[in-house]
Amino acid sequence: HPDAIVQSRKTELSGKNVVITGTLLSFSRDGAKDAVKRAGGKVQSAVSSKTDLVVVGEDAGSKAKKAQELGVRTIDEQAFISMLG
Repeated sequence: HPDAIVQSRKTELSGKNVVITGTLLSFSRDGAKDAVKRAGGKVQSAVSSKTDLVVVGEDAGSKAKKAQELGVRTIDEQAFISMLG
């Protein structure tokens, strides 16, 4: 079955370390993680100096704050969707 293999493609998320925080309206948590992987990115569970991007959903907590402290780029869900290509 062709859908069984996750195909990654070149997008703005290719090669990026991504953290997802808060509730996204268009994705379940697993769905958002799968979308990052399909777009060629890597999902991280915690924000660190190696994080490239934090997707900030509703009711985001300490990860969004930590991203700001570390100067990591944060984006909202709409920007995330557009980056998926």
